[in-house]
Amino acid sequence: MQFDTKIAVVIRTDLEVWQKLNVASFLAGGIAASFPECIGGNYEDGSGTRYLSLIGQPILIYGADGPALSRALERALARNVQPALYTEDMFKTTHDAANREVVKAVVRSELNLVGLAIRAERKVVDKILDGLKFHT
Repeated sequence: MQFDTKIAVVIRTDLEVWQKLNVASFLAGGIAASFPECIGGNYEDGSGTRYLSLIGQPILIYGADGPALSRALERALARNVQPALYTEDMFKTTHDAANREVVKAVVRSELNLVGLAIRAERKVVDKILDGLKFHT
Protein backbone atom coordinates (compact mmCIF):
# COMPACT_ATOMS: atom_id res chain seq x y z
CA MET A 1 0.00 0.00 0.00
CA GLN A 2 1.31 3.45 -0.90
CA PHE A 3 0.66 6.12 1.75
CA ASP A 4 0.35 9.84 0.96
CA THR A 5 2.50 10.58 4.00
CA LYS A 6 5.82 9.24 5.18
CA ILE A 7 7.01 8.79 8.76
CA ALA A 8 10.76 8.99 9.26
CA VAL A 9 12.95 8.82 12.33
CA VAL A 10 16.56 10.00 12.15
CA ILE A 11 18.93 8.72 14.85
CA ARG A 12 22.48 9.91 15.49
CA THR A 13 24.73 7.00 14.54
CA ASP A 14 27.30 7.32 17.34
CA LEU A 15 24.88 6.46 20.18
CA GLU A 16 24.89 3.29 22.24
CA VAL A 17 22.36 0.71 21.06
CA TRP A 18 20.13 1.21 24.12
CA GLN A 19 20.12 4.96 23.45
CA LYS A 20 19.12 4.47 19.80
CA LEU A 21 16.23 2.23 20.79
CA ASN A 22 15.13 4.63 23.53
CA VAL A 23 15.23 7.63 21.20
CA ALA A 24 13.35 5.80 18.43
CA SER A 25 10.64 4.76 20.90
CA PHE A 26 10.16 8.27 22.28
CA LEU A 27 10.10 9.82 18.81
CA ALA A 28 7.57 7.29 17.47
CA GLY A 29 5.41 8.12 20.48
CA GLY A 30 5.61 11.79 19.50
CA ILE A 31 4.31 10.98 16.03
CA ALA A 32 1.50 8.84 17.45
CA ALA A 33 0.48 11.54 19.92
CA SER A 34 0.51 14.30 17.31
CA PHE A 35 -1.14 12.38 14.46
CA PRO A 36 -3.82 10.10 15.94
CA GLU A 37 -5.12 9.47 12.43
CA CYS A 38 -2.02 7.35 11.75
CA ILE A 39 -3.00 4.84 14.45
CA GLY A 40 -4.55 1.60 13.24
CA GLY A 41 -7.13 -0.53 15.00
CA ASN A 42 -6.59 -2.89 17.91
CA TYR A 43 -5.14 -6.31 17.17
CA GLU A 44 -6.71 -9.60 18.12
CA ASP A 45 -5.22 -13.07 17.81
CA GLY A 46 -7.05 -16.24 16.85
CA SER A 47 -7.77 -16.98 20.53
CA GLY A 48 -9.62 -13.69 20.97
CA THR A 49 -6.85 -12.02 23.00
CA ARG A 50 -6.82 -8.29 22.28
CA TYR A 51 -3.66 -6.19 21.85
CA LEU A 52 -2.95 -2.48 21.60
CA SER A 53 -3.05 -0.49 18.36
CA LEU A 54 0.10 0.36 16.45
CA ILE A 55 1.01 3.08 14.01
CA GLY A 56 -0.60 1.86 10.80
CA GLN A 57 2.17 2.69 8.33
CA PRO A 58 5.89 1.93 8.08
CA ILE A 59 8.36 4.09 9.99
CA LEU A 60 11.62 4.54 8.08
CA ILE A 61 14.74 4.80 10.25
CA TYR A 62 17.68 6.87 9.00
CA GLY A 63 21.14 7.42 10.46
CA ALA A 64 22.93 10.74 10.65
CA ASP A 65 25.69 12.62 12.43
CA GLY A 66 25.05 15.78 14.45
CA PRO A 67 25.40 18.28 11.58
CA ALA A 68 23.08 16.23 9.34
CA LEU A 69 20.48 16.12 12.12
CA SER A 70 20.69 19.90 12.48
CA ARG A 71 20.35 20.32 8.71
CA ALA A 72 17.27 18.04 8.69
CA LEU A 73 15.74 20.07 11.53
CA GLU A 74 16.24 23.34 9.64
CA ARG A 75 14.89 21.84 6.42
CA ALA A 76 11.79 20.57 8.25
CA LEU A 77 11.09 23.93 9.87
CA ALA A 78 11.64 25.76 6.57
CA ARG A 79 8.88 23.56 5.09
CA ASN A 80 6.52 24.13 8.02
CA VAL A 81 6.95 20.56 9.26
CA GLN A 82 7.00 20.37 13.04
CA PRO A 83 9.29 17.51 14.12
CA ALA A 84 9.57 15.56 17.33
CA LEU A 85 13.08 15.86 18.73
CA TYR A 86 15.34 14.24 21.29
CA THR A 87 18.49 15.91 22.60
CA GLU A 88 21.48 14.44 24.37
CA ASP A 89 20.58 16.37 27.53
CA MET A 90 17.34 14.40 27.77
CA PHE A 91 19.34 11.24 28.63
CA LYS A 92 20.16 12.90 31.98
CA THR A 93 16.54 13.52 33.03
CA THR A 94 14.00 11.21 34.61
CA HIS A 95 10.62 12.61 33.51
CA ASP A 96 8.77 14.48 30.79
CA ALA A 97 8.70 17.91 32.47
CA ALA A 98 12.48 17.78 32.96
CA ASN A 99 12.92 16.83 29.29
CA ARG A 100 10.99 19.91 28.21
CA GLU A 101 13.07 22.08 30.59
CA VAL A 102 16.42 20.94 29.18
CA VAL A 103 15.24 21.60 25.62
CA LYS A 104 13.88 25.05 26.53
CA ALA A 105 17.23 25.98 28.13
CA VAL A 106 19.07 25.79 24.78
CA VAL A 107 18.61 27.92 21.65
CA ARG A 108 17.81 25.91 18.51
CA SER A 109 21.22 26.40 16.87
CA GLU A 110 22.92 24.87 19.90
CA LEU A 111 20.63 21.88 20.48
CA ASN A 112 22.70 18.70 20.77
CA LEU A 113 20.33 16.58 18.68
CA VAL A 114 20.36 12.80 18.85
CA GLY A 115 17.10 12.18 17.03
CA LEU A 116 14.23 13.65 15.01
CA ALA A 117 10.92 12.26 13.79
CA ILE A 118 8.74 13.74 11.10
CA ARG A 119 5.48 12.92 9.35
CA ALA A 120 4.56 14.80 6.23
CA GLU A 121 3.77 14.32 2.56
CA ARG A 122 6.16 11.81 1.02
CA LYS A 123 7.91 14.29 -1.29
CA VAL A 124 8.37 16.79 1.54
CA VAL A 125 9.98 14.16 3.79
CA ASP A 126 12.26 13.13 0.91
CA LYS A 127 13.44 16.75 0.51
CA ILE A 128 14.00 17.17 4.25
CA LEU A 129 16.08 13.98 4.46
CA ASP A 130 17.85 14.32 1.11
CA GLY A 131 21.29 12.73 1.34
CA LEU A 132 20.58 10.60 4.41
CA LYS A 133 20.80 6.81 4.32
CA PHE A 134 18.82 4.19 6.19
CA HIS A 135 20.31 3.38 9.59
CA THR A 136 22.51 0.28 9.57
